[in-house]
Amino acid sequence: MIAFRLPSLGADMDKGTLLEWRVRPGDAVRKGDIVAVIDTTKAAIDVECWQEGTVEALLVEPGTEVPVGTVLAVLREAGETSEQVKGEVEALRAAVVAGLAAPTAPAPQAVGTEAAPPPAPGGRVLASPAARKRAAELGIELRGLAGRGTGGAITLADVEAAAAAAAGPSPAPGRGEAMRQTIAAAMSRSKREIPHYYLAEDVPLAAATAYLAKRNANRSVTERLLLVPLLLQAVARALQRYPEFNGYFRDGAFVAGAGIHLGVAIALRAGGLVAPALHDVPSKDLDTLNRELLDLVQRTRAGSLRASELADATITVTSLGEQGVRSVFPIIYPPQVAIVGFGRVMEVPWVVDGAVRPVPVVTASLGADHRTSDGHRGGLFLAAVRELLQRPEELQEAKP
Repeated sequence: MIAFRLPSLGADMDKGTLLEWRVRPGDAVRKGDIVAVIDTTKAAIDVECWQEGTVEALLVEPGTEVPVGTVLAVLREAGETSEQVKGEVEALRAAVVAGLAAPTAPAPQAVGTEAAPPPAPGGRVLASPAARKRAAELGIELRGLAGRGTGGAITLADVEAAAAAAAGPSPAPGRGEAMRQTIAAAMSRSKREIPHYYLAEDVPLAAATAYLAKRNANRSVTERLLLVPLLLQAVARALQRYPEFNGYFRDGAFVAGAGIHLGVAIALRAGGLVAPALHDVPSKDLDTLNRELLDLVQRTRAGSLRASELADATITVTSLGEQGVRSVFPIIYPPQVAIVGFGRVMEVPWVVDGAVRPVPVVTASLGADHRTSDGHRGGLFLAAVRELLQRPEELQEAKP
């Protein structure tokens, strides 16, 4: 019997809402089949099943919000019958119902319902000067409020809490706001837990831009090869030489990525950012990578991503060149151990064969985790990216 659970689609996800089932009891499921659509703070995600079997039961109804790890469905393995798994299915169904019914946190006690603080001598309520001033501004009566300060004194925070309670609950945040809150939580965790170090390297692109001009000379606008796939392929090939930047930090140790899957940071029109993965980048030629990148951007902005594209990235690459930024020093997306940034391409004075010439240059940056690598190795990695971009024709063909 197979328990199909809600997967984590990133370190910043702890729950999701089931929007739709794509299977019914009795359907055969093969590896990679999409079985459900899950709504997260970032997008509605097509979720695949990576095991084979026959759907026995769907345990969660569409519209239900569930924590990561919740059993959503049960599949029978080859050779199993409904009668054989009936008992386990009912036990899982009961556990899911009980889990959804259980409160996730103690209900907050209404402000002002606790015992009021003891009065000060003379019958005066104990409160800080700031609390008294703010209460007067808001028209809040101090007597009867619960104080959480020293000796039960009412603090400014108590007054603000009372005002918020009187105003009623705030409206639920929209997707854009919820996404920003989620991203902020993940980035706060990253800066708090990961000892970042940063390096930057100016990379001349004369050879790369000349190569692209030659490749695109007889192509239509829609078929032109972009610079970004060239940058991504250079990063992927450099990772083959320096694999300590490709993977995760889990349970106190580095875990190498199963492949080189580059998460590409994509800005959403409604606000926020998503970094879905391009899988096995070194195994693809530039034309394939170009097509897959354009498709990924389109599907991301249309809200049509797969779970594996959000969960599999082994390193993230971000570019703010279109926004006019010269360089970017990004924050690592946990549990990854590195992130690469590219700024805008600028023509700058550059010495070539003893003469100063205008040369297109981009600043490449690396943010890395000091627990798994150091500045020496980081410098070698960026030098490899620079070197590879001086020979762009070698990046054209796949190199698994």
